[in-house]
Amino acid sequence: YLVDLLGASLSRPTQRSRAISPETQILAALGFYTSGSFQTRMGDAIGISQASMSRCVANVTEALVERASQFIHFPEDEATVQSLKDDFYGLAGMPGVLGVVDCTHVAIKAPNAEDLSYVNRKGLHSLNCLMVCDARGVLLSAETHWPGSLPDCTVLQQAALTSQFETELHKDGWLLGDSSFFLRTWLMTPLHIPETPAEYRYNMAHSATHNVIERTFRTIRSRFRCLDGSKGTLQYSPEKSSHIILACCVLHNISLEHGLDVWSSPATGHMEQPEEEYEQMESMDSEACRIRQELLLTHFS
Repeated sequence: YLVDLLGASLSRPTQRSRAISPETQILAALGFYTSGSFQTRMGDAIGISQASMSRCVANVTEALVERASQFIHFPEDEATVQSLKDDFYGLAGMPGVLGVVDCTHVAIKAPNAEDLSYVNRKGLHSLNCLMVCDARGVLLSAETHWPGSLPDCTVLQQAALTSQFETELHKDGWLLGDSSFFLRTWLMTPLHIPETPAEYRYNMAHSATHNVIERTFRTIRSRFRCLDGSKGTLQYSPEKSSHIILACCVLHNISLEHGLDVWSSPATGHMEQPEEEYEQMESMDSEACRIRQELLLTHFS
């Protein structure tokens, strides 16, 4: 399937007398993505030089990134959107959910000594990746380029995802996010201090539903070991690292499309950086508060 999908992009004319076949390029890239091992070892395993290995990874990565919007997107037809909500409702009784959103950090090498924008709260260089998934773990949105110094709430504020939802393209539902995000009309967060039985039930349903994105992050890391930090950081520039992460996200969705169980992989957990959870009172949206309160009254009371 990947050869059919990427073959045209990987068969571009080369100045060299012996062009590497699309099959070999894909094998080389998959070996790197899934093992996280250094390119020298992977190149030796399939009989190509480290320089060729590097070109294969670059070529396949760019070919996958070019097709990202084909595989990572929100559904548009009403029947699929309703099915999306039904699947989420079946998890823990939370209505109207179009996706669960969270950020995850992926370690990268230091771009340069002066650039501190990629240094996260742990003092490590990383990219902060904003993702949304459905109840099956299929990614609906993936923005993999944000500097690690940015907190999750800032990433979301600046993200294309926010523009997408602020324009009311998805006005008949909402995303679920944890308390590191601001409550919005299209983004339901947990109550900071639940007091009533309804508020506790809401928070429990929210937590059980939102947990899908955490499981999805763990699955992606376990399948694509180049991202989990166990073999060291991604030894590329922030831009190239961002593309590698996005390529792995595309492959994750392709694997689900072809029947691979999203939860079949063992969990790993390197480089997670939980945000401080807090309720941002100064930015509370009164209309969003009204919507959440209505949700409490109609579904959890």
